[in-house]
Amino acid sequence: MKHFKSVKKILIWAIVAVLALLLVACGGSKTEGTKTEGSSSTQTGQKSSGPAKITVAGVVFQEDQFMKLLQKGYQDAAKAAGVECLVSNTNNDQAKETELINTYVAQKVSGLAIAPLSADASVAALKKADEQGMKIAVSNINLNNAPFIVGGYTSDNKELGRRTGQEAVKFIQEKLGGKAKIAIIQFKSLLPEQSGDRTSGFLEEVKKLPGVEIVADQDAWLQDKAVQVAGDIITAHPDVNIIWAANEGGTIGATMAVQNAGKAGKIFTFGTDASEQLVAMLKDPANILQAVTGQDPYTMGYKTMETLIKAIKGEDVSSTKGKCITVPGVVLSRANPDGIAKFEADLKAKMGK
Repeated sequence: MKHFKSVKKILIWAIVAVLALLLVACGGSKTEGTKTEGSSSTQTGQKSSGPAKITVAGVVFQEDQFMKLLQKGYQDAAKAAGVECLVSNTNNDQAKETELINTYVAQKVSGLAIAPLSADASVAALKKADEQGMKIAVSNINLNNAPFIVGGYTSDNKELGRRTGQEAVKFIQEKLGGKAKIAIIQFKSLLPEQSGDRTSGFLEEVKKLPGVEIVADQDAWLQDKAVQVAGDIITAHPDVNIIWAANEGGTIGATMAVQNAGKAGKIFTFGTDASEQLVAMLKDPANILQAVTGQDPYTMGYKTMETLIKAIKGEDVSSTKGKCITVPGVVLSRANPDGIAKFEADLKAKMGK
């Protein structure tokens, strides 16, 4: 009996020992599991967040097709890089531009691609944003004293005016006997630097003809206003036979004013920028609009945003730092329908039509 009790006691102690070992093993497994879980959790966290999320902003200043294409360039470049892109419009308001810049700084947006309103007045707010850690890239303008920008893409505004001027010179020589009374419609009270460069480029070319006289020079960059201003010019100067406008809205408005005045075939228009509506006017049998020099806003926007994102990611942007690269423009002339057709097809592709 005693022997049985001893055996029983030994078995009990053996069971206790085994249970103790199991508990230790479970405890060890539990501790190891916590570490793995923690490690797995950390890894999962890293996997889900990946590299730090990048948010950028793309800002334009009007609702015309040029600015819509510029903005689309911003968005497509950001999408290609897997970056979130906020977009907004300053609506030609310098105070709103500053407010937007400050808002994006407060929201800790990583970078800003912007078409600034002024080569001078826009610099202070952009410089302050740069000093607070936001990368800056610009489109459609050469800023004065802005070495802090990571890069930018714009047009040569004087060249845009000059190339349209060359088309006007050929037309005046071939169709008007070398003589013309020309009215100018520009936007110097909105963007004096750009407007001035385009106008001076155009005038340098047409003034090479001794038979050219400038009879009017007024501001009107929005379509409705340009219709009115050009109409007033036609009334005040019934002998005017060419109107040149420095931007899309002015060109469209001037062409419509000629049509409204019943002067098709007597007054001819030339302009700057290129859009679906201007292409339609170049193809219109009314034969009013003769030629425009268009910019490439989509490429301008795409390259600006692409450079901005590279800078944010720490890639080398030394080739563009503090600079604006010129994006060539394109001449669209009624005399070259194939060129118009090619441009129209490319434009529709970019607009997703």
